[in-house]
Amino acid sequence: MSTFWEERFCEEGRIWGDIPSRTVPYAIGLFKKAGVHEVLVPGSGYGRNAAAFDQAGFLVTGIEISAAAMTLVRQTSPGVGYHHGSVLDMPFDGSMYDGIYCFNVLHLFRKNDRVTFLQRCREQLKKGGVMFFVVFSDKEPTYGKGRMVEENTFESRPGREVHYYSREDLVSEFRNLEVLETGMMEDPEEHGEEGRHTHLLRYIFARN
Repeated sequence: MSTFWEERFCEEGRIWGDIPSRTVPYAIGLFKKAGVHEVLVPGSGYGRNAAAFDQAGFLVTGIEISAAAMTLVRQTSPGVGYHHGSVLDMPFDGSMYDGIYCFNVLHLFRKNDRVTFLQRCREQLKKGGVMFFVVFSDKEPTYGKGRMVEENTFESRPGREVHYYSREDLVSEFRNLEVLETGMMEDPEEHGEEGRHTHLLRYIFARN
């Protein structure tokens, strides 16, 4: 997976532009109501979503596996601190967070690694802290396309595997936390040869 993203950021640069996902302002509102101050953004890419949390007044730390994306970070979110590495290797320091925002990363792993990733996140979340995760839903147009590698998990592009979530499946992944809210959100994108398209994303908001 690291090779896929390194090559993609090298070739396409700021793939999704600088406007954050539509899920970001919604998550910011929930985080403020929950009293969140310090936010971890695993799989932060070149920082378009992390920058929005920074601009909203949070203390933000990002984690990104792609060196190419890290070179773009300085242009996007200079106020955000970053660690270069895999989210599966967290933690990178002893910091604890009030909130974790994760956009379209969890679904890139197979089942065992998803369990590991969520456990790593929970270990860095303060008691009473909250998580907001966004994933591909089973309503995505690409669902079922490509080679199936696990149940509801397909190699949608060479080198990129995606797990497509039903609501029940997503809630099950967060069974060790208190699930506060789930929902779906349309998130438009325009990039590369795909042109303009809209993702049908699921989100989950949960408390440690």
